[in-house]
Amino acid sequence: MSKNVKPIVAVVGRPNVGKSTLFNALAGSKISIVKDTPGITRDRIYADVSWLNYNFTLIDTGGIEPDSKDIILSQMREQAQIAIDTADVILFMVDVKQGLQDSDAKVADMLRRSHKPVLLVVNKVDNFEKMMPDVYEFYNLGIGDPHAISAANQMGFGDLLDEVVALFPKENAQEEEDDRPKIAIVGKPNVGKSSIINKLIGENRLIVSDIAGTTRDAVDTVVKYNGKEYIFIDTAGLRRKNKIKEELEKYMIIRTVSAVERADLVVLVIDGEEGVTEQDAKIAGIAHDRGKGIIVAVNKWDAVEKNDKTIYRFTENVRNTLSFMPYAEIIFISAKTGQRLNKLYETIEMVIENQTLRVGTGVLNEIMMEAVALQQPPTDKGKRLRLYYITQVSVKPPTFVIFVNEKYLMHFSYQRYIENQIRQAFGFRGTPLHFIIRERKEKDTQ
Repeated sequence: MSKNVKPIVAVVGRPNVGKSTLFNALAGSKISIVKDTPGITRDRIYADVSWLNYNFTLIDTGGIEPDSKDIILSQMREQAQIAIDTADVILFMVDVKQGLQDSDAKVADMLRRSHKPVLLVVNKVDNFEKMMPDVYEFYNLGIGDPHAISAANQMGFGDLLDEVVALFPKENAQEEEDDRPKIAIVGKPNVGKSSIINKLIGENRLIVSDIAGTTRDAVDTVVKYNGKEYIFIDTAGLRRKNKIKEELEKYMIIRTVSAVERADLVVLVIDGEEGVTEQDAKIAGIAHDRGKGIIVAVNKWDAVEKNDKTIYRFTENVRNTLSFMPYAEIIFISAKTGQRLNKLYETIEMVIENQTLRVGTGVLNEIMMEAVALQQPPTDKGKRLRLYYITQVSVKPPTFVIFVNEKYLMHFSYQRYIENQIRQAFGFRGTPLHFIIRERKEKDTQ
């Protein structure tokens, strides 16, 4: 199971040292906004990166607002702590042009004590020959060899990435054998994630408080139900009370990515009194992007005033806001009263079954041919899409390869139509389905 977990690499450093430039270069697209204003990093802060045969998740911690040196240092420490808590490898970035700064030394101290693998990245080295003496100054930080790069010119990346992947944790044979379902409980602060786990284990093992952000780290809890063990990963992990709402949200997203990566299945907890929000959709998107099974648990349902249409209306709102994942299972619970919490286990079991369901090639092709007969494939400039063959190649999530005459003719809407036909036949409730479109002329038929 552990082989599916992507390592996490976090980038830490002062404002304007080039964290976002490196992030965008490695992610292959301008995901963060890069400007000359410190603290401008916004939007997506994580991306999937491939190097040689390795895949990993890169996190840009960003977001230091430089009001004063004190604030820079305290926020750098906050960033470093997030990286220490969640990352397998930390990239500590400094700027050769600004030289060695006090705050660099203080954060280096903290990283060194963490015993996590740290690579010191010296950025803005536009001329390796001329600037190497300035790079060597950073040996004074005492965290190993400085790696010279120029993020803007994409120089020095190969050597750096070789070092990064060499530090990834080696697969543990014991971990490999652990087939207990791993369930990440995710959601905004204060929706009752920890309360749900406390109710499931029947004891207050996690600290629950009304202050958003009181759970320090993601915590793994083993719960036994009907003789079967489940591992619940609690992600309430927001550190200390931070006044900057955007920062809180950023830290929450980082922790969510980290927990979702390790989970088989995700329970997104929504506040029944508040209703579904855009932030809920952002969190759900992380699970969807990573192909995880998903259950939407509407908590505090006991506190909602209800009539005969309440559940119907709430479900409709959830479906509209999370329209990109129509397969998600929705359940209404109360951590406070324990209402329908047993239903959570039933739903988890059902989703796990669907995540690992395999469908025979013969049956799949019958469904596809029937679908094609009912609705003609699209055409473009007189050329019609032809679907030759479909087969399932893997599970978690169920992944199908469709062989066609021309890939570009397979519009998203027609792929969704084929997916709906497969779902109609086999359900696949709670799990995304992944489709790979291949042209027949390719030799590779795997």
